[in-house]
Amino acid sequence: MSGAKTNRTRIIIVVILTLLANYGLDRLSKAFAVQELKGQGAHQFLGGIMVISYAENTGAFLSLGNSWPLPIKITLLLVLPTAVCLLGLYYALFREPDLVKAAAMATVIAGGLANLQDRLFNDFRVVDFLNFGIGNLRTGILNVADLSVTFGIVVWMILEIKSGKKTEEKKVP
Repeated sequence: MSGAKTNRTRIIIVVILTLLANYGLDRLSKAFAVQELKGQGAHQFLGGIMVISYAENTGAFLSLGNSWPLPIKITLLLVLPTAVCLLGLYYALFREPDLVKAAAMATVIAGGLANLQDRLFNDFRVVDFLNFGIGNLRTGILNVADLSVTFGIVVWMILEIKSGKKTEEKKVP
């Protein structure tokens, strides 16, 4: 097998495994939340830095769009994100030359697909149960899919910044 073909095969395997791991962890954690947290009070850990409590979000990030009319919700919270995830998955599998960037993209896509599944099969209700912070400085209530999206974007941005600096260094005589 040629070097380029071997590298593409590695990227495909890593993307699929990353996708399955992130998606699977989200599905398992949401099943746990529904089974063990629904109808229960909040549980604090690490002196209140992490709080777990069951919630359902009918919007997007921080409930944005929860009161939108159904056609707009379908378009902006289902159709558009599905298209972005599918295009991103194609790019990560077949176009992205960097293995770590492709894995970061797969992390983001897995989180997106996991939340899309909730919206599609749970009447737009996404299961959330995690909250982090200190005192009044706290995140919204989120889930593992949200953490996957955030982590993947942060890693991808760091890699893009680093690759931009390398390009600039090459230009300087």
